[in-house]
Amino acid sequence: MKTLTTGALLAIAGVFGLSGCASTGNVAPQYVPPSTYQNYDCQALNQEYTRVNRYVADANNERSTLSTSGVGVGVSAGRWGISPNISFGVGKSNDTKARDVKLSRLYGERDAIVQSARIQRCSFANGIKIYGE
Repeated sequence: MKTLTTGALLAIAGVFGLSGCASTGNVAPQYVPPSTYQNYDCQALNQEYTRVNRYVADANNERSTLSTSGVGVGVSAGRWGISPNISFGVGKSNDTKARDVKLSRLYGERDAIVQSARIQRCSFANGIKIYGE
């Protein structure tokens, strides 16, 4: 049983070591106070850190381009009088603002978790960098 637990901890530490080098790109983290996580113990902080990293990975893999199409039918008035109007629309949007807002919040949560873990001297937080370090 000890071998299984030690192996699992080493695997988790490896994942955290790799994710500790992750950058936020050009998205700055939103401030989240570390006191939000002050009632968490080291194990709960570790689980929360894993959960937030999973959400960050999912948000980074999201496709933010929206594709729309449609047909519009209407009546228009112009120089030649009133006439029927039919329009076709196809478009794409490269708007990533919603994704960036989500990432900013997640980066802030992740930094707050690491800061709280450092205060409690949790071993998993060793070597994990936060924004600005």
